Amino acid sequence: MPVFATPLAFLALPLPLLVALALRRGPAAMAALRVPAALAGTGDDAARVRADAPGRVLAALAWLALVVAMAGPQTLMPNAALPMSGRTIMLVLDFSGSMETRDFTLDGQPIRRIDAVKSVAAEFLRRRAGDRVGLVPFAEEAQLAAAPTFDLEAVAHALDNIEIGMLGRSTAIGDGLGLALKRLKDAPAPGRAVVLLSDGANTAGAVSAHAAADLARALGIRVHTIALGTDTGGAVAGDGSDAVDEATLADIARTSGGETFRVRTTEDLRTVTAAIDRLEAGDMPAAAVTVARELWPWPAALALLLCLAGFALQAGMPRLSIVLIGGRTR
Repeated sequence: MPVFATPLAFLALPLPLLVALALRRGPAAMAALRVPAALAGTGDDAARVRADAPGRVLAALAWLALVVAMAGPQTLMPNAALPMSGRTIMLVLDFSGSMETRDFTLDGQPIRRIDAVKSVAAEFLRRRAGDRVGLVPFAEEAQLAAAPTFDLEAVAHALDNIEIGMLGRSTAIGDGLGLALKRLKDAPAPGRAVVLLSDGANTAGAVSAHAAADLARALGIRVHTIALGTDTGGAVAGDGSDAVDEATLADIARTSGGETFRVRTTEDLRTVTAAIDRLEAGDMPAAAVTVARELWPWPAALALLLCLAGFALQAGMPRLSIVLIGGRTR
């Protein structure tokens, strides 16, 4: 059944009658010039009223149709909503200098570690419809690049615009994790998780990685860690300083109740993100969204046609016959 968006518009229905009554009783009506009945042609009043009757009916119907249009008739139809998981996931990604190392491949071509991470992270985001996802890149300092949001395209865009060197070149794992936990602490629980990826050891920052892990456990937030880099990653850098600290990352995951993964190739990275998809899966039904289909153009068009018919009638044109059959005008 149709409903009306603004039903108070029907209060305007008696407005023409009130205006006519006000004009009839106003000072201008009291001061109107009175002339003899013979000169005024009162003998033809009845005929004139009968002649005006069709125009009055058309005007009344046009006003009624216009008021109905102003009331906003519409039909409400249920529409399936996007699946929702109720989860909030923060991606905490390492952008330190060692992520420039070209020891990964994509489509047979050597690429930087960070390029592999960006490519696979974009695929991960496309699979998280229904989740709120945020992004915290870190190097010597951490930064909130994207607050948790359902707009995954915006998160992917933010990730694509971050480059090595923008946040320094050291590795502050604790600061990155701590900033992500700060954004997650007020999110609904359960359903909060962090995906932490790094290719080095915690060498900078004000918060230790172990302290951040203890905070995650206290908040009930799972942290899944990814240790990234080839077995010879340190040798590539020349001094071994960028060798991934697997033990620390594993301890963070164990302390918080998450899982830890070791990644040496782009395919390993894809496998890990698929595994995290399974760990953080479980869509819940979402309430249907009600979509309104507007119907006001139909009564508005009818009001316009009635007005045109009234004008044609008053102009002395041949009587206009409007026959509406199945929504078509003949």
